[in-house]
Amino acid sequence: MSSRLWDKGLPMDQKILEFTVGKDFILDARLVRFDIEASIAHVRMLGKCGYLNQAETEKLVDTLLLIGQAHEDGNWTISLEQEDCHTAIESQLIVHAGELGGKVHLGRSRNDQVLVAMRLYLREVVSLMRGAIKNVTGSLEKLADQQGTIAIPGYTHMQQAMPSSVSHWANGFASEITANEALLDAADQLANLNPLGSAAGYGTPGLKLDREFTTSVLGFSKTQEPVTACQLSRGKAESALAFALVQILNDLGRLSSDICLFATQEYALVKLGKDVSTGSSIMPQKRNPDVFELIRAHSAQASSDMQAIIALTAKMTSGYHRDLQLIKEPLFRLIDRTFQVAEITSHALRRIEFDPERAKEITDPSINQAEEAYALVQSEGISFREAYKRVAEQNM
Repeated sequence: MSSRLWDKGLPMDQKILEFTVGKDFILDARLVRFDIEASIAHVRMLGKCGYLNQAETEKLVDTLLLIGQAHEDGNWTISLEQEDCHTAIESQLIVHAGELGGKVHLGRSRNDQVLVAMRLYLREVVSLMRGAIKNVTGSLEKLADQQGTIAIPGYTHMQQAMPSSVSHWANGFASEITANEALLDAADQLANLNPLGSAAGYGTPGLKLDREFTTSVLGFSKTQEPVTACQLSRGKAESALAFALVQILNDLGRLSSDICLFATQEYALVKLGKDVSTGSSIMPQKRNPDVFELIRAHSAQASSDMQAIIALTAKMTSGYHRDLQLIKEPLFRLIDRTFQVAEITSHALRRIEFDPERAKEITDPSINQAEEAYALVQSEGISFREAYKRVAEQNM
């Protein structure tokens, strides 16, 4: 049997193979269990529709489960010659189930296989990402609970502006990080459409498949219709998730910028635990906020991953194009980056300490002038503009 789903027995130039496959045979390792899940649903649907008998259905399901567990145990990997997880799994099926394994591809294309595995993966990422950002907001809320009453100056234009507190600061970031869940919702909605049965983008003429069955079994919100929309939608859920992840990282980058600033000797508002700061190879006195600087740097690089995903589908004609393969690497890199940064942010936030005495020392009394103007308005009944002028003149 050929090692590639599309192979017709013709020779393949090795350099062309290596270039067209790229890193897919490595990247696809994370999609194996999702392709297994979708393949089981597809097999059960074929059985329901009469294209497989009960014995064939159960044999294929059992073999798919066996193959999935073997991959998880490290007993097989995807080879360059197989290109991707879809070919590798079908090859394993034929090894274990003989000719019966060749029946699994009836009514589907590698195109809808890729789509459904990716969407199952994206749905899991969204779910896990909600937990990751909750861990960050939990650390911020704990910081607010423990140190929230410490008064610190609030800044605009990098100048002291109005009174603030650790609670205001921490809870402000917690609120905005939580707000990114709305963006994750959008990505989840786009990923929650079942493309199985659309095949290469034009359905399966001559076959009567039950697409609603696989929609139900796989837990999708609905079946994607018409079938021509499935390939047109490639990259949309991925782009929506990428945008959500960039916004999460932007929030964590801004948070880290504040901490880096507050930890300078000039501000000295924040003390970093010795176990989360690093030293200098030449200056014995240095303790550096490297972890927060790297969080900030990751947030800066994230937008390039997002742009790499979004730009791929721009001006692309309808139907499938191999260009879409290149979505995987920046998407997976951005997903991994966000999980890593969220985890380390949550961890490091539990090791910073605001200095109340230093906060008092550096706070300029002028930050109370807006409050003085409000007091004049309420005590004398004058307009805010008049109160503003009086307070400004008194402090010139």
